[in-house]
Amino acid sequence: MAATQRRGRRIMMTDDERDAYLTEQRTCRVATVGADGRPHVAALWFVWDGASLWLYSLTRSRRWAQLLNDPRVAVVVDDGTEYAELRGIELSGTVEIVGEVPRTGGPDGGELDLPERLFASKYFGLDELPHDGRHGWLRLTPEAAVSWDFRKQFGAA
Repeated sequence: MAATQRRGRRIMMTDDERDAYLTEQRTCRVATVGADGRPHVAALWFVWDGASLWLYSLTRSRRWAQLLNDPRVAVVVDDGTEYAELRGIELSGTVEIVGEVPRTGGPDGGELDLPERLFASKYFGLDELPHDGRHGWLRLTPEAAVSWDFRKQFGAA
């Protein structure tokens, strides 16, 4: 994924910093657009595999319904309290549904092996993801990315 930002290069994350950051963070905010053009933003758990952001979403949610109609999405992962601590990443592009909907753990050809293993470990401390038959997988391979780490500007990074 190529960096798309021109301004703020001093505070932009490197690829390694981005990968580490997305691996350690637990919650993102996903922005979708409804048929009426109104935006909807909701928090969601995710995993990063080094190339794609995998979102594990309820299939009977407003987010899922909106993405079926318009798969364009923007996702923000950020943290920090004080200005000099702020850091984050905005990823945008088109999501695709991967695997069965809803996911019950049936065979998927191995495409979900990595995200499910990462998700199970990150959020549940398990080797295998317990399926509840209410969620499905969305993959965002970013078309654009912008990152910031204000700690670099203030010498704290």
